[in-house]
Amino acid sequence: MNTQQTLSSKLPVWFWIAAVLGLAWNVFGLVQFVQSLSATQDSLMAGGLTAQQAEVMLGYPIWMTIAFAIGVIGGTVGCIGLLLRKSWAQPVFLASLLGYIALWIGDAVHGVFAALGTPQIVVLTVVVAIALGLWLLARRFPAAV
Repeated sequence: MNTQQTLSSKLPVWFWIAAVLGLAWNVFGLVQFVQSLSATQDSLMAGGLTAQQAEVMLGYPIWMTIAFAIGVIGGTVGCIGLLLRKSWAQPVFLASLLGYIALWIGDAVHGVFAALGTPQIVVLTVVVAIALGLWLLARRFPAAV
């Protein structure tokens, strides 16, 4: 039995469940990111935002869009690496986590939390917590390859 088979056979079932759920979560986030790139005042208002909230969301500085991209693309790629048991998953998850932390700070500083309120704070805090959890999972079960 080779090293990869030995490592995979020793992983608990919950590891695989967490990795698959992490991938699903990040793919959902990737869809949200792509939609945000083409968002307009009208599309955001049709989605339930007020004119002021839509204006805040459309006023993101470019660095926040980049942070969002790093977070969500990193999380998606990291989960693929985790499922494939690749050693590069860990630093990719770290980049994702740092991207989401930057986005959280940006939402606080640029008025997104003030405009959208507690639900936005909760959602983005959960996003950061999940990114942290995936990074810790990759650290807890490092890949050999």
